[in-house]
Amino acid sequence: MASVTSLASTLQQQLADALTAALPEAGTADPLLRRSDRADFQANGILALAKKLKGNPRELASQVTAALPETGLIKDIEVSGPGFLNVTLTDRAIIETLAARAADGAGRLGVPLSLTAGTTVIDYAQPNVAKEMHVGHLRSAVIGDAMVQILEFTGESVVRRHHIGDWGTQFGMLIQYLIEHPDELGHQDVEGHDGTDGTDGTSDSDSSAGEAAMSSLNRLYKASRALFDSDEEFKARSRDRVVALQAGEPETLAMWQRFVDESKIYFYSVFDKLDMEIRDPDIVGESGYNDMLEETCRILEETGVAVRSEGALCVFFDDVKGPDGNKVPLIVKKTNGGYGYAATDLSAIRDRVRNLKADTLLYVVDARQSLHFKMVFETARRAGWLNEDVHAHQLAFGTVLGKDGKPFKTREGVTVRLEDLLDEAVARATAVVREKAEKVGLSEEEIVENGRYVGVGAVKYADLSTSAVRDYKFDLDQMVSLHGDTSVYLQYAFARIRSILRKAGDAKPVAHPELELAPAERALGLHLDQFGEVLAEVAAGYEPHKLAAYLYQLASHLTTFYDQCQVLSEDNPPEVVENRLFLVELTARTLHQGMKLLGIRTPERL
Repeated sequence: MASVTSLASTLQQQLADALTAALPEAGTADPLLRRSDRADFQANGILALAKKLKGNPRELASQVTAALPETGLIKDIEVSGPGFLNVTLTDRAIIETLAARAADGAGRLGVPLSLTAGTTVIDYAQPNVAKEMHVGHLRSAVIGDAMVQILEFTGESVVRRHHIGDWGTQFGMLIQYLIEHPDELGHQDVEGHDGTDGTDGTSDSDSSAGEAAMSSLNRLYKASRALFDSDEEFKARSRDRVVALQAGEPETLAMWQRFVDESKIYFYSVFDKLDMEIRDPDIVGESGYNDMLEETCRILEETGVAVRSEGALCVFFDDVKGPDGNKVPLIVKKTNGGYGYAATDLSAIRDRVRNLKADTLLYVVDARQSLHFKMVFETARRAGWLNEDVHAHQLAFGTVLGKDGKPFKTREGVTVRLEDLLDEAVARATAVVREKAEKVGLSEEEIVENGRYVGVGAVKYADLSTSAVRDYKFDLDQMVSLHGDTSVYLQYAFARIRSILRKAGDAKPVAHPELELAPAERALGLHLDQFGEVLAEVAAGYEPHKLAAYLYQLASHLTTFYDQCQVLSEDNPPEVVENRLFLVELTARTLHQGMKLLGIRTPERL
């Protein structure tokens, strides 16, 4: 793999070397380079340096300028204002750098692997067994999947974990009802599911199997709940069944496994609709840590991290207090001997650090659980499971809102089913695709396929283009719009480039460093060169919205380029046509790679 140093990094290094050469007494100094609307880049670091050295910033800036070597990178540099350096790069340097990116045989566009890559366990997409997935499950799945793709692309070893809710007292009621009504639940084997079905999207059989599974589970849950609430004898039998489940009684465990398997059929059908890969070995629910719970509690108590309070095993924090001013504990083990969620979460941390060898734990979880995870992480630090070498981070996300700014619900006030939301998005998107289908020459099969890609992409992009911690309004009309900051706009930008390349005939994309670039070509080229730096920032801060913003800006630069620079004009010399084809092809490759990292497909024709 041939990694390519960005223009900004090369310039940053040259300026830093010039600072050291001109002002050795300053030691190592940062030029503080940034993009500028006055030139390609502006360096502001000399102002702070002049203050430190008690010198004239404009004079120091002139000394630095004089110390810069002639390397063919810088076309023009001027001292501006109180001591800024405005730097314009040569057209040759821009095209040569982009040509090196295009020539990367590994298909990474010259983006280097991280030098500090380690092992990250990402906990995301956590539905509950025997319950329907709703709009609240969307963000964890979409954000988590994007971070998996982005971190893996930067070279991180990523372990996926889906901490499904598969344990608890409600299973006593469900299992007891199933034992007494054995024909109420169908069963299909899901072992070995790898998240794919051999096609480019969800199949009808997967979808219908998922709907049938959820229908059975819903019917059984409602019937068992009604009996539980009306029949005291059944309620008593259900409670006894909880005890049998926790004790590992074989028949009860077998029944419990049927609920898990039936739920997985449903989970996979929904994730297939989301165009996400979910693998069975990565699903390790609450039950997966049952054997560790007692040992976790023992370690915490023996080390003094947790103490007994009113019969419960608790961890206290000086900065976590209730309205009455008293400390609010993290309850690890309840007074009745039952284990709290904290015991499971702490056991999961032990497992992921000890057995999975993780040095980073990333939890993609609702912001409303921030206090819980703050206490869990601090407890793990006190116990020594987290330390300077092993870190945990909550990628907290906000709420999906309706157009009215309130939590997104149906007109009847019911939480929106995730399947219904995705089906509606695909239907809207398919209508948009169909409007342009005749002009493009799409077949009915292509219309349906592209409608799915556009609809699912619209939902994902609306989520990912918003900073995770913020709430966002779910507006399908805006999401599938061809205008503005939407995935459809980006997908059409990609498809438009592919159309130009098909129409180019014998003309091929070839870089011509000797050409003088138009302003729109320069702007597009400089933005293309930032892709690797943006990815590094996104990966370091767990901020996929910054990648979405970069891709939208890239598509916007492309629009300006189209308006100002005709690609296939007969008036252009052949080398200009080839160079512009080179620029748009690299733009398409960058759009495709960026969208792929966000989990969004880019159809060849739209």
